[in-house]
Amino acid sequence: MQEPTGTVSAAVREHLRQLCLQEFPCGTGSWNKSRFLPQTWRTWRELVPREEETLSALEETEDALLGLVRSRHSPWALLTDSSAEDRFLRELAIQNPLMLKDAFFYSYFRCLRVVDKEVSLVDKDLLKFLKLEELVLSANQIKVVDAINLPPTLKVLELYGNKITSMECLCAHPPPGLQHLGLGHNKLLGPMESLYVTANHWPNLVSLDLGFNNLTDLQSLVGGLRTLRQLRLLILQGNPLALVPYYRGLTIDTLSRLCVLDDITVSPNEKHQFQGLSISGDLLAHEAHLVVTIGNVRGVLDSSVLDPEPGPEGPFIKYSYYVTYDFVEDDEGEGSEYVGVLAEIVKPSPSPEIMPEEEEDFEEAEESVESGAMTESGEQEGSVSAGGSAVLPRSVDSTEELAQLRPHIDPRLCPSPGTVLFSTVRKPWSNIITCNYEMQHTLRDLVPLKSFLLAGTTVTIVEEKILSWPLPTPVVESSSTIKKGKLKKDKDKKEKDNKKGKDKKGDGEKEASKEQKGPKKKEVPKELRQDPPILTVLGSGLVVLEPLLVGEPLVSTVCNFGVIRTVESEKLTLARDSKNKKTKKTMKKDSKKADLPIEDLVLEPLTVEVQIQLSQFRTTEEALRAFSI
Repeated sequence: MQEPTGTVSAAVREHLRQLCLQEFPCGTGSWNKSRFLPQTWRTWRELVPREEETLSALEETEDALLGLVRSRHSPWALLTDSSAEDRFLRELAIQNPLMLKDAFFYSYFRCLRVVDKEVSLVDKDLLKFLKLEELVLSANQIKVVDAINLPPTLKVLELYGNKITSMECLCAHPPPGLQHLGLGHNKLLGPMESLYVTANHWPNLVSLDLGFNNLTDLQSLVGGLRTLRQLRLLILQGNPLALVPYYRGLTIDTLSRLCVLDDITVSPNEKHQFQGLSISGDLLAHEAHLVVTIGNVRGVLDSSVLDPEPGPEGPFIKYSYYVTYDFVEDDEGEGSEYVGVLAEIVKPSPSPEIMPEEEEDFEEAEESVESGAMTESGEQEGSVSAGGSAVLPRSVDSTEELAQLRPHIDPRLCPSPGTVLFSTVRKPWSNIITCNYEMQHTLRDLVPLKSFLLAGTTVTIVEEKILSWPLPTPVVESSSTIKKGKLKKDKDKKEKDNKKGKDKKGDGEKEASKEQKGPKKKEVPKELRQDPPILTVLGSGLVVLEPLLVGEPLVSTVCNFGVIRTVESEKLTLARDSKNKKTKKTMKKDSKKADLPIEDLVLEPLTVEVQIQLSQFRTTEEALRAFSI
């Protein structure tokens, strides 16, 4: 009868087969047959002591065979990552191959490791291992464990990296003496899991690893763990519940016997600082706080020095620069709070970048502006990705033609699904662009937040280019339309007046002389028509946020996108800046820089400073003050 695949026992037998315990240089064969023949098979001549070598020319000595399995240069050597048990069995198969029976295997193994073998079923053949104390079934496809098939002698059970959604299956008939249970990197979720981590099921549990699951209810979970009197080591990091700012304090205060939490020793000072927090645990808000800070941007190419001087008909070009990043959106309605300098929250549309050549083909076009960008004044702007407005024809017969006319989109300007694009305030070019951006994100839906932190955020530096064109200048007639006759009457009257009237006479003559020249055309200040912004991504990269899930409170990095400046643009920028300086010393200093040899100019790479901090309370008073309890 063929043994079913995907079981633990099948994986064990396959592993023993790969060890080749019955093949050369192990087992019995022509290479060592005479050493293991029964006494009755030997001839009387073989029993007589002889001085010459008793082995035939086709046989090998025991030491020679052992050398073949021990030497790392041998083709029969085991892999370097093989366990000590594998090496022992190979040598035993040379020294005494007749011992390798099923009864020996079931009584020999105290530790069984079946890792990444596509196991999906824990079968009842495991009960044959009479002395098994450690069972490792990590990185398999196990969804449910039938606990009745687990040997009662187990002290260590590891099921990391499987697909287990609940601990209920383990609690049906758990090993009574189990001391360590590893269920990290599974799919545990739901508030009911707190019912399966009590002393009723695990009375001797000393170590428990539930890290990197989807557990969200911290209060109920630590309430169940409180019954485990022997528990000394606990790992919960990587779960959504570990993202709340009072996570460590509440866990330490509730589990007073705990010695290690998330691989960090619980100090007496911590126990004192968080004393009494568990009493108010039910009143603490179930939300996470993260603060994103964007500092200086360096190494931006000054594109304005490459543009020609605008003529009277334009175009007049304006450049501005900003930084975007995506962040998870809270479905429960909790948004983000501005801290310090305000910024723009941008919801991109499907068409961010406007191509100039497309814009010229259509004189009659309608603008399509998507709202979503909020500025400091509270007014709506065009989204970053839309660049203000998209110019499209009023009617297009062919769908293919319409697709060709749509502005091209840069995927780096679009947030990932389930996230929102955030943007710093637009700033003009400078050698160091100071963003001074800080925003606090408050989220209550912690499961999407965990997924977002695992994926990371994309930081992008964007250049916005706006072309402006002068509108036709309207002609306005002068307001002085007084008739010459009236001016003459006023002049005669002034001549008859006294000395005061003489002064008025002079003024009247000046006014009359101006009006006699006829109506004058007065120019209204020119108004400019702006084209939709043209967006260019200068640099984009991923910021890894997974350290926030493993206990790190801060991720601080400088994103380096390489050098985008050129020697020619650098020299033009230095020359322009030297002309704008007021002091002679600065002018001389910059002019010397502009005259430097090409090989002496150091081009600074494009960088931006980014920090993401996960808020964590350090004392009970701080937690109660934050939630106004």
